[in-house]
Amino acid sequence: MFLLFTLDEWWQLLSPAQHVFWIIALLFSVLFIIMFGLSLLGLNTDSDADVEVDHGSAHDFSVDKDFSAFSIRSIIAFFTFFGWTGVYLLSQGRGLVFATAISALAGSTAMFVVAYMIYKFAQMEKSGTVDVLNALEQTGEVYLSIPQNLEGKGKIHIVVDGSLHEFDAETKGQSLMTGSQVRVVEILENEVLLVEPVILEIEQ
Repeated sequence: MFLLFTLDEWWQLLSPAQHVFWIIALLFSVLFIIMFGLSLLGLNTDSDADVEVDHGSAHDFSVDKDFSAFSIRSIIAFFTFFGWTGVYLLSQGRGLVFATAISALAGSTAMFVVAYMIYKFAQMEKSGTVDVLNALEQTGEVYLSIPQNLEGKGKIHIVVDGSLHEFDAETKGQSLMTGSQVRVVEILENEVLLVEPVILEIEQ
């Protein structure tokens, strides 16, 4: 009870501006921790959350066509640094206008730093993926049987760019059983490979 009473007294001593900055700082710090935890678990919370920016407008903040300054993580970073910078400056007796301006600058810096880090990590991940077009005309082996006549997907193992990869695959002909040798004849939507059986020539 003493602690709660002390916190209540402390809160009452703060100015309305300090209340606003403290609420922003605490709320977005919690969100920042949650986002960091989700990232450690391998959950990408920015995959469908980027804010679209018209690259032809006067308000284009992108450094190139793939870089977006606005995402959930970068916006949370902005308000986290905005809030704590304001809390600190007001506690030092700085004026509200000065504290707000410096806080906005700190938040903007944090937003662009986080956005650029996300962009670079995405580029690194992209550069490490295989170009599925290189699988055309390559031969592989069925890993999970492929239904006939495009009635469903199976999986094949195939060497692309010097390493073994697994892809979803379909076929227009008869079903292909596990262990069958196949050749890639077309790339369908979502990187699904269209394959046909490899006919082995029997030596006479």
